[in-house]
Amino acid sequence: MSAFSFHVTATDPACAARRGVMTTAHGPVETPVFMPVGTQGSVKAIGPDDLDALGAQIILGNTFHLYLRPGHEAVRSFGGLAKFASWNRPMLTDSGGFQVYSLQALRKITEDGVRFQSPIDGSYHQFTPESAIEIQEALGADIIMIFDECTPYPATHDYARLSMERTGRWARRCRAAKSANDQALFGIVQGGMFGDLRERSAHEMMEIGFDGYAIGGLSVGEEKPLMWEMVDRIAPLLPADRPRYLMGVGTPRDLLDGIARGIDMFDCVMPTRNARNGHLFTSEGRVIIKNARYRTDTAPLDPNCTCYTCRNFTRAYLRHLYVAGEILASRLLSIHNLAFYLGLMDGARRAIEDGRFLDYCSRALAGEQA
Repeated sequence: MSAFSFHVTATDPACAARRGVMTTAHGPVETPVFMPVGTQGSVKAIGPDDLDALGAQIILGNTFHLYLRPGHEAVRSFGGLAKFASWNRPMLTDSGGFQVYSLQALRKITEDGVRFQSPIDGSYHQFTPESAIEIQEALGADIIMIFDECTPYPATHDYARLSMERTGRWARRCRAAKSANDQALFGIVQGGMFGDLRERSAHEMMEIGFDGYAIGGLSVGEEKPLMWEMVDRIAPLLPADRPRYLMGVGTPRDLLDGIARGIDMFDCVMPTRNARNGHLFTSEGRVIIKNARYRTDTAPLDPNCTCYTCRNFTRAYLRHLYVAGEILASRLLSIHNLAFYLGLMDGARRAIEDGRFLDYCSRALAGEQA
């Protein structure tokens, strides 16, 4: 018996937005949900206590990076990634497909899998659908992903078709290789920027049968209208009784636009990466903290935010830390940006429950966070 389930608890009458709950071995996750990215088993500059205080429900780990360092068997020996990282809530691991794709010159794709050169020490490794599942089972995440080929952009229809068909064959191998009953396995829809291929991929993933369905290979350089065209084509096809995950997306506006289209799960490095670069999301618009205008500003970063950073520090102090290159700046600014993203999703869940999601979107984006 699987430890995973998903139930829709509310829908919005004016759009496809829906609220639900995923049940996992490490506890429930209310959707729609934003998942902070912890590539190396750690959300950069943020501790588990910070994440807990922020109300994070589930975080990501990256199979590719954790395989290379410290190694999945080492993580297994500690009881899995959650115990290794002292995170007592659900986790998701991606399969490493996107990271292998991003290596480009350092990898070779064949029917068996992908041979690649480690960016750490130059050593050679092979990922196959079977090994990707084996590694993720060792890492012990509550939700694991099939090993897919992320189609580059731009790509020809022929290339995207061959790539999509290979992902389908790999998906079947992943499904056959999975042995852990306490982990949910999600399929990934590919097909580049071609609607007909996306539809074929979606139907194949549903035919194989997975606990949830992700839309991958988007936000890889294409224009936003094209990205949403693909989501509009696929999201309505996916089963209503399974979670839908839009991988690697995106801005606050992207999250709300995705929810309106029926997406339940999101992840993106943007809140933490932007924070480390001094770019903050606030209810009043973007703040570039290095700007001289904040040198003597006694206001909190966001007067409408109750996170630790906004309760305790002025914009002037945060600017000082950032300009001085203090490590504390990364932590405090990341806390705020994650608070903004997680708060946005909490508000979205409540708005869907109340049947006023579109009104919530217009108010939440008044500061133009796109």
